Amino acid sequence: MSATLVGKSLPKRSWVEEKIFMGQSFSEYLASLVTPFNIVAGLIVLAGFVLAVQRFTLGIGATTNLNDTNPWGLWIGFDVMTGVALAAGGYTIATSVYIFKLKEFQSIVRPAILTGFLGYAFVVIGLCFDLGRPWRLPYPMVVSAGVTSVMFLVGWHVALYLTCQFVEFSPALFEWLGWKRVRAWAARLALGTTVFGVMLSTLHQSALGGLFLLAPTKLHPLWWSPLIPLFFFVSSIMAGLSMVIVESTLSHKFFAHQVGADGHHKLDKLTLSLGKAAAVVAFTYFGIKTIGFMHAQGYQYLGTPMGNWYLVEMLGFVLLPCALFFVGASSGRVGLVRTGAVLGVLGIVLNRVNVSMIAFNWQESERYIPRWSEFVITLAIVTLAVLTYRWIVNRMPILYQHPDFDAE
Repeated sequence: MSATLVGKSLPKRSWVEEKIFMGQSFSEYLASLVTPFNIVAGLIVLAGFVLAVQRFTLGIGATTNLNDTNPWGLWIGFDVMTGVALAAGGYTIATSVYIFKLKEFQSIVRPAILTGFLGYAFVVIGLCFDLGRPWRLPYPMVVSAGVTSVMFLVGWHVALYLTCQFVEFSPALFEWLGWKRVRAWAARLALGTTVFGVMLSTLHQSALGGLFLLAPTKLHPLWWSPLIPLFFFVSSIMAGLSMVIVESTLSHKFFAHQVGADGHHKLDKLTLSLGKAAAVVAFTYFGIKTIGFMHAQGYQYLGTPMGNWYLVEMLGFVLLPCALFFVGASSGRVGLVRTGAVLGVLGIVLNRVNVSMIAFNWQESERYIPRWSEFVITLAIVTLAVLTYRWIVNRMPILYQHPDFDAE
């Protein structure tokens, strides 16, 4: 009996079963998808899809509380402004590895690039919900160019940077497909695309802040400043470093089987190094924001509701994370650095929402409050991004080095 079993060969898996279904048959793969997380995520995505159909068939007024006074809402303030900032970890870590040759961060460069790539891709999806007519998204760039428009600049830069990030991500894709020659060419492009990507990121991160230079009477003086493009750029670096710390921590927890014990030990060291860098950037950001505060004579607004809210943002979500980064990195306490990173991410979310929604049109009696459907669509977009990240990491060499390929 044993000889008979040994003589039998296991059925050969097809390419789809091997690459897409992770070595399982279609029925086995479907069964593996039935988990509490997937059920909840599926319901969120389904609800978002229904509302998306409503938005694109009935118009933006059917799913939002936007109006002529408040034309920008949650989809711009969170999906776009915040999404672009949190995706900055891609260019931050890629610059460290490919330009400054800090090879200690090699193990986290691919997850950072993937997070940045998906962040920008889903930012474009969120932007389509706000703009409508997604098939006309490239129209301003190729048909009616508005070279004096900040949005023209942002549109071109995001499109070009998405291309750069795909090239930076593509070695992992080609390793998964087993295309050695194409992968070799993609790896050779890493330095050039990183340099070009940094140039683009420097410009469009600051250009998003530059949009508000046009509205000095609409944005509260505590948030409006001639330095606001610089605020957006520096804070994006803080956001990127914080997001890399949070993302790497979660990835190593939920994909522990791909990392191994040695990977977890290295991650603690990398987190402390990232914490040092984040402390410097957060302190710099706090410093230039203080200069902006003094330039605007912001002390006259302290004690008002908006002034108190400004202090919550600056003290609770900029200075406190800065202190946690510094103390944690100096004393080797990884937990403090990770707590600071969570607060740093929340701080960037708060800042972008403040600038684009809460402190914008602050003197108007008609205030914008997002409709429930806006939250559901945003949640669906975020859920799709998480599911896409998980799908890729489960299949491609993102958290580990492919044994058949050398390190880049």
